[in-house]
Amino acid sequence: MADAVVLGTGGYGNVFFLSTNAKGCNVTATYRAYKKGAAFANPCFTQIHPTCIPQSGDHQSKLTLMSESLRNDGRVWVPKRKEDCGKKPADIAEEDRDYYLERKYPSFGNLSPRDIASRAAKEVCDEGRGVGPGGRGVYLDFADAIHRLGESAIRERYGNLFEMYERITDENPYKVPMRIYPAVHYTMGGLWVDYNLMSTIPGLHVIGEANFSDHGANRLGASALMQGLADGYFVLPYTIGNYLATAKLPKITADHPEFVAAVAKVEATTAKLLSIKGTRTVDSIHRELGHIMWEKCGMARNETGLKEALALIPKLREEFWNNVNVPGSGAELNQSLEKAGRLADFLEFAELMVTDALHREESCGGHFREEYQEDGEAKRNDEKFAYAAAWEYAGEGKPPILNKEPLVFENVHLSTRSYK
Repeated sequence: MADAVVLGTGGYGNVFFLSTNAKGCNVTATYRAYKKGAAFANPCFTQIHPTCIPQSGDHQSKLTLMSESLRNDGRVWVPKRKEDCGKKPADIAEEDRDYYLERKYPSFGNLSPRDIASRAAKEVCDEGRGVGPGGRGVYLDFADAIHRLGESAIRERYGNLFEMYERITDENPYKVPMRIYPAVHYTMGGLWVDYNLMSTIPGLHVIGEANFSDHGANRLGASALMQGLADGYFVLPYTIGNYLATAKLPKITADHPEFVAAVAKVEATTAKLLSIKGTRTVDSIHRELGHIMWEKCGMARNETGLKEALALIPKLREEFWNNVNVPGSGAELNQSLEKAGRLADFLEFAELMVTDALHREESCGGHFREEYQEDGEAKRNDEKFAYAAAWEYAGEGKPPILNKEPLVFENVHLSTRSYK
């Protein structure tokens, strides 16, 4: 019990199961706050980072992020012909390589923004020109930079990253190109907050990636650090003090009906999870949810896929509550029980995320709808969707309520980006 609460619980990228986030990252705190009255804003906006080590098999539980700085000197390419994808990169002649970022975006080339570079990688892999296991990878090649600057200069700039890559893949990036592929990295959506970082629940403040406030539809490099510093150092220390000084704060004791109900609900949920004794592990169901989200609500979305996701997620949630197996008990530390509770929230939150993506009939930043593009690039609809979508919980089994906060630009007017 507290007079004011600060949620700094991070983002919800692990709804995809595989992401660059730590495995402990989850949506539980923010989603449960949403169910208690806090509006959840823009959940569909997800940043996909283009420079990650590709998935090597179903055994993986997370993905590894390689620094974006590598694209300063590395050149991204795939074979021009599908039949060359099985060859060693050294056996593919220069004229048979497609440096697709340099070709499509000559002004920015390999330094194209994250959403652009990620979708371009998906596009060439979907064409059957991806490399590595499963064809889900593109090359990041440092041969030209090493020839131009020398290996010692590249080692000085990226030595720790090259060492990490070699430890994970057993491939020497000084000798052969790295293989990279996009992965979920950051979530721009979160609980809606005002300029004092307070949610729609009085006294509940939300900072960092857990709120929606600073990033809009896209996130630039290092701006998560900016948001954490701004929220934690320069805003919240003043605004929460003002709230505590001015709000009427009646004393609440542990026998308050809401407190008693919350404890009872947690105990009942714990008992329910432990009693199911089904045949599926928590991770197997989480992995299936992640596959649905990645395929239907990942880098590229469309109406058909999103509607399919809205049909599949409730079925998977039913499977979870009827067939999950959570070993151990609730009497001691039980990580399987922790994961099950988090997955239960992910299985509900995923519907909200897909609902938001379906309603936003435009392409904007981290949300790319295949139906809304022009010459292969994102096509916004500022006339219809220049607002933050703040979703309100309406009760179990009921569709969420959409609240719109208009985006007003007084000094810098909206314009269309072009990186060509």
